[in-house]
Amino acid sequence: MGPLRRAARWTVWEYLFWLLPVAAYFAFGDSLLFLSQIAITALFALSLDLILGYAGIVSLGHAAFFGLGAYAAGLLAKYGMGAPLLGLVAAAALAGFAGFVSSFLLLRGNDLTRLMVTLGVSLMLFELANKLTDLTGGVDGLQGVVLRPLLGRYEFDLYGRTGYIYCVVVLFALFWLARRLVHAPLGLGLRGVRQNILRMPALGVPVHRRLVLIYTVGAVYAGVAGALLTQTNAFVSLDVLSFQRSAELLVMLVLGGAGSLYGALIGATVFMAAHDLLAGLNPQYWQFWLGLFLVLIVLFARDGIMGGLRRLQAAVRRASRGSGAGGPREADEP
Repeated sequence: MGPLRRAARWTVWEYLFWLLPVAAYFAFGDSLLFLSQIAITALFALSLDLILGYAGIVSLGHAAFFGLGAYAAGLLAKYGMGAPLLGLVAAAALAGFAGFVSSFLLLRGNDLTRLMVTLGVSLMLFELANKLTDLTGGVDGLQGVVLRPLLGRYEFDLYGRTGYIYCVVVLFALFWLARRLVHAPLGLGLRGVRQNILRMPALGVPVHRRLVLIYTVGAVYAGVAGALLTQTNAFVSLDVLSFQRSAELLVMLVLGGAGSLYGALIGATVFMAAHDLLAGLNPQYWQFWLGLFLVLIVLFARDGIMGGLRRLQAAVRRASRGSGAGGPREADEP
C-alpha cells in the first residue's frame, strides 16, 4: 500500500489549483453566475472522466443522469421541499439508481454497442420529458422552483455569491472523494480493465462488479451536477437531457485529457471560457474559431491539455538532469 499512499499525497500544484476558485471569487465578483456554471460543468465532466478515463466506458448519453438529477431537484423544490441539500441527495439517489439499473444492459456489449445504448437511453428520456408536460413543463421548462436558504441561513442572491460558494464546495468535496477512489485499489483495477479487460479476471479482479460500481458512481456525480444547475438557476429546461450536452461534455474531456481528474476540470473551464469569449468577440462565426482551437489542441496535445503539461514537465526534468550531469564533466576538462 506504500506506493498507493505516496501517489495519493497532495502536491503543491494541487493546493495552488484549488486556490484559483477562491481568487476568482474576489477577482471576478461580477461574473459569479458564469463561474458557477463552470463549476457545475466541471463536476459533470468529472463524472464522465470516472467512467471513460478510468474504466474505458464510452458514453454519448451521459446527459440522461444529469437531466434526472436536474428534474429531481426541481420537482422537490416546486412542491415545497426546496432544501438544497435534500435536492442533492434526491438527485444523487435517482441518478445512481438509474445508472445501476442501466449498467447491466450497457456492460453487455462493446464500445460501439455502448455508444448506441447510452444514446438511446438519453433520447428516450428526452422525449419522455417532452411529452410529460404536466410534470416537466415540456419545451417550456419546469417553472415555479422555489429554494429555501442554504442551511437555513444563506439565501441564493441575484449576484450568485451563495450559489458560487455552494457549487465550489460541492465540487471540491466530490473531487476529493473521486481522488480517493482512483488512488485506491479500485482505481488501479479500473485502469487494468481499461488496458486489458481479458487479463484482469485471471488476476482475481471482479471486472463486472467494478464496472457497475464506477458507472453508478459516475451517474451519481452527474445527477448532483444537474441538481446544482437547477438550484442555481431556479429553472429546468428540456436542454438538460439533450444530445448536444452529452457531445459537448465528451469534447471537454478530450480537450482537458481523460484519466487524470484534473483534465476534466481544466477541459470544462477552458471550453466554457473560450465559448464565452469567442461568442462575445464574434457572435456569428464563433463556432468556427472554437472548432479551430479544438483542432489545434488535438494536433499539438494529443492527450489533451493535461497530456501536454505532463510532456512539458518531463522535458523540463530531462533538461535539468542533463545540465546537472554536464556540470561536473565540464569541471574535469583541462
